[in-house]
Amino acid sequence: MSVLVYTESEQGRFKKTAFEVASYGKAIADQLGTTVTALTINADDVSELETYGVNKVLKVKNVSLDAFNAKIYASVIQQAAEKEGTKVVVVSSSVNSKYLAPLLSINLNAGYATNILEAPASTSPFIVKRTAFTNKAYEMFQINTDVKVLGVSKNSFGIKEHKTSASTEDFSPSIPESGIHIESVDKASNKVTIADADIVVSAGRGLKGPENWGMIEELADVLGAATACSKPVSDLGWRPHSEHVGQTGKPVASNLYIAIGISGAIQHLAGINSSKVKVVVNTDADAPFFKAADYGVVGDAFDVVPKLIEKLKPELFRYSKRKASDV
Repeated sequence: MSVLVYTESEQGRFKKTAFEVASYGKAIADQLGTTVTALTINADDVSELETYGVNKVLKVKNVSLDAFNAKIYASVIQQAAEKEGTKVVVVSSSVNSKYLAPLLSINLNAGYATNILEAPASTSPFIVKRTAFTNKAYEMFQINTDVKVLGVSKNSFGIKEHKTSASTEDFSPSIPESGIHIESVDKASNKVTIADADIVVSAGRGLKGPENWGMIEELADVLGAATACSKPVSDLGWRPHSEHVGQTGKPVASNLYIAIGISGAIQHLAGINSSKVKVVVNTDADAPFFKAADYGVVGDAFDVVPKLIEKLKPELFRYSKRKASDV
């Protein structure tokens, strides 16, 4: 009766969230006095999971699962959970996991808790701490069902190394018909995604037009960050809707969120509130974002951003040289 963790991957490589859920699964397994089983789907090097406390890997290889489908993935995870006799299933808070987790909880007749921050405060009764009201409050949430599905909030519990030796077992679940045929999926390559980024550089109407986004992209390149934007910017067609972040767009839970020329409407703040450090650059000292930010610069983005890039480039170059010399 191990703890089952669903470890997400893309193009054969594990996402950061895979290591977060593995770390969280290990913490629960220690509390329950059991082990951690990881379910992988079309992942290549599953031995990476041994670093984060996984004792067993159920390895699924099926080309029909290359394209995500919530109904099918929920069924695969359900079959793995029933095979292992697990009572606790851990998933991430990625967009895909948020789609599949409610279906999975129905399939398993399980209680489902989202946005979990910490290891359970108690396992009998089973109580977890989660965010509520768009991250403005915390809730101690009790799950009374026999089987439990836990959605770990991104960048909250963290990645914790616990070296183990894991056994690997090929797992061939039945694949249900979904009624949907996917012809192709186009994804940006060589670009950091908002979901996986540790740093996000976001901009708003303060940039005055799409022709001025070059400096935002340059700053993001220097920092190894993802680019994002406010809702008005995507509505105007200055940036693609895939970059729209906020309550009505993509949620952000990065280590560092830099907002440039964004006033800080309540819907935007609600969607980025989980970021650990928030920095704002705005000409208006009374902009609402300053109240939510950890650091603020009152100034013109066209003056501040180029100077920031100029300052960061040599600093990051020296840092990368020091890291290379340490290897």
